[in-house]
Amino acid sequence: MRIELTSPEARVIGSLLEKEIITPEQYPLSLNALTAACNQKSSRDPVMSLSEREVQVVIDGLVKKHLVSDHTGFGSRVAKYQHRFCNTGFGGFDFSPQEAGVICVLLLRGAQTPGELRNRTQRLCHFADVQETEMSLQSLMERSDGPFVTQLPREAGKRESRYRHLFGIETEPVTAGETVTPALTVGELEHMVMGMRAELDNLKEKVAQLEIERDR
Repeated sequence: MRIELTSPEARVIGSLLEKEIITPEQYPLSLNALTAACNQKSSRDPVMSLSEREVQVVIDGLVKKHLVSDHTGFGSRVAKYQHRFCNTGFGGFDFSPQEAGVICVLLLRGAQTPGELRNRTQRLCHFADVQETEMSLQSLMERSDGPFVTQLPREAGKRESRYRHLFGIETEPVTAGETVTPALTVGELEHMVMGMRAELDNLKEKVAQLEIERDR
């Protein structure tokens, strides 16, 4: 099953995966909590500044893709959301704790080395050493239902190669001062359009409110 995620979609899925493991007592997440998780200044690269309206647009798109579901309890006024991305019994991927930890951190922080992944997955799973991290990466590259991860060319002067997930397109450095900017995918364009529509609706609401106040 091939899944392509835009950058905001990857951030939402990664945040849900992370909070499910780290703070299970607070999972599923409300829109407010999920927005805060997406915009964290720590353990995120790049740092984002998404509004609740923008996150809701992303959630609605992921619901249509059957990657997120509404888990609002009976009688609750606050909608809460959970991922259906993996290990949920809903037809998604089945990852080991180590594989899920690696995927989660790659979704949240982009391409990283095995050493970085081992250090940054400590709250999500356990790796005895870097070699065990490399084994999980190798598994994710060779799985019959994958690959889910790819190894990037080693950068000059670096001891370790970086790895990135294959659930979307990322901009990767080529040489110092140069970057490759990939063409936007259909999903990226759809998200941009939905975001602009949300902003337009917000502006219309503000204009209508101003007109009401003016006529009083």
